[in-house]
Amino acid sequence: MARAILSLTHKEIEAWCLEMGEKRFRADQIRRWLFENRATSFDAMLDLPRGLRQKLKESFSLFAAEVVAHQVASDLTEKLLLKMPGGDTVECVLMREPDRRTICISTQVGCAMGCVFCASGMLGLKRNLDREEMLEQILRLDRLLGDEERLTNIVVMGIGEPLQNLPTLLPVLDDVTDPKGLGLSPRRITISTVGLPAKILELAAVGKPYNLAVSLHAPTDQLRDELVPVNDKIGVAAILEATDEYFATSGRRVTFEYVLLGGLNDHPSHAHQLAALLKSRNAHVNLIPMNRVETLEFEEPSASRTLEFVSILETRGVAATVRKRKGADIDAACGQLRLKVTAIDDPSLEVV
Repeated sequence: MARAILSLTHKEIEAWCLEMGEKRFRADQIRRWLFENRATSFDAMLDLPRGLRQKLKESFSLFAAEVVAHQVASDLTEKLLLKMPGGDTVECVLMREPDRRTICISTQVGCAMGCVFCASGMLGLKRNLDREEMLEQILRLDRLLGDEERLTNIVVMGIGEPLQNLPTLLPVLDDVTDPKGLGLSPRRITISTVGLPAKILELAAVGKPYNLAVSLHAPTDQLRDELVPVNDKIGVAAILEATDEYFATSGRRVTFEYVLLGGLNDHPSHAHQLAALLKSRNAHVNLIPMNRVETLEFEEPSASRTLEFVSILETRGVAATVRKRKGADIDAACGQLRLKVTAIDDPSLEVV
């Protein structure tokens, strides 16, 4: 199988052009077609000589994955399920709002964090995604936009724990923020994590103002150990210490994601405990009412309980919002479409 051109850095494309007897500036043209002009084939790169386009076709594939499912919701949210050449599948999503176009990408095949309410990790962790596999998600979603639409935000919140694949993710984000790539500001990129303190500090040391979102989901270690099993080796205090350092280093306010699970972590006492943790910090709480997953027994919180939770946080000086639900009429929960398709392909598969 031909090598994926998205696996090459800008300098590697330059080196290939020189090896092929082409001028160095041809690499800039190729990159422009990949990132800015939304080319869907090498033949579409019309300002390249025909001979160079032929060499590109013989040497590389533009996109390596197969789109095995493409869902479009009534609110124009679009979800892709991509099958990589080895057979692994991942999800990515395009979300449309009046003033922004946001995409959400995955960083791993599966997830090892084991959050009990999340479909992403129900099949366990298989592997990290490669550079080209993450870039393909970004560029395929970008090509779903109309001519008048432009990508405004990226959230790294899909399947997997992004900070476990940080060495591969960071060069991908370099491409995204490169003026000769997508030219997106780092402030338009949000990286999510279950809360790995050492990795949060590693991200802070990069020195770029990416937004950090921490999936907290509980205000105490006792409750978080139940919902996020890896917490028993971490602890809420260590996470908060690392996020304090991230804010001090980057200047970016940290967002704490909190999935509201009816009857489990949505009691007013939980809101007061959470407020006590965050009131002295420059933090924002993003409340996410549980997105129902057929194979899980968790319930959505009532609307009144959600509003009460928000009110308690705000009254105690903690900024809070309730995430808008996107793609409610498709398999909106992260990992849900992958789980469904995998079960259809292999009905004997045991979910772990």
